[in-house]
Amino acid sequence: MTDLGVAVVVEDDEDVRNLVEAVLSQAGFEVHSAAGGREGVDVVRAREASVVTLDVGLPDIDGFEVLRRIRQFSDAYVVMLTARTDELDTLTAFHTGADDFLAKPFRPRELRARVGAMMRRPRQDIQTTQVSGHEAAAALATSQSPVLHHNGLDLNPETRSVSVDGVAISLTRSEFDLLQALLKGAGAVRSKTELVRVVRGDYYRADAYISESDERAVEVHIGNLRRKLGEDPVHPRWLQTVRGVGYRLSPAR
Repeated sequence: MTDLGVAVVVEDDEDVRNLVEAVLSQAGFEVHSAAGGREGVDVVRAREASVVTLDVGLPDIDGFEVLRRIRQFSDAYVVMLTARTDELDTLTAFHTGADDFLAKPFRPRELRARVGAMMRRPRQDIQTTQVSGHEAAAALATSQSPVLHHNGLDLNPETRSVSVDGVAISLTRSEFDLLQALLKGAGAVRSKTELVRVVRGDYYRADAYISESDERAVEVHIGNLRRKLGEDPVHPRWLQTVRGVGYRLSPAR
């Protein structure tokens, strides 16, 4: 069986914890677990996890706070699990840095498929990469891969680095993938449904159901991306909203 690295299960419900442990173990992970949030943070740090499943409703600190703490030192893939169906939970999870969100009860095959789709995406999280503007510019100049340019913004798919007017910008995986998709679109409108598939990977096939919450998550990512780029909401330099449809690249200046 392929060794996929370490997975940590942070879940206070013993039955759910045992189920998730079994799913991830069968998938090829070395699995460790914790029943509380503080313990979970310690285990993720100690084991250098590559995947974390994280319950929202933990007994000591909630899953969102656990995720915030994990994101201070780790770029592990994180799937949030919850029995609550409030759309706000979904949006908060993505805003905090989750890679996916799954409602309980879930099918084991679905969890495994989502984790598999995440693992096929580049693992490096731009948010944890500390580079100067000069370093970013040098990387963009020397890379052999085609660099995407638009209105002072440079995106290097190979190094997964982004700069604006020579200054490095820190982005999450999802933000980077969305920006890259829009740059490659060269002004074509990309629907929210298309962009959900960009964010979530190939788990979301053309025939897969995509909910309003999935599309709202894209809106959150785009909002965060605009904020980090310093976008002018009145006269956008890079990302235009096409109301009722999705987004496209602003015209070249």
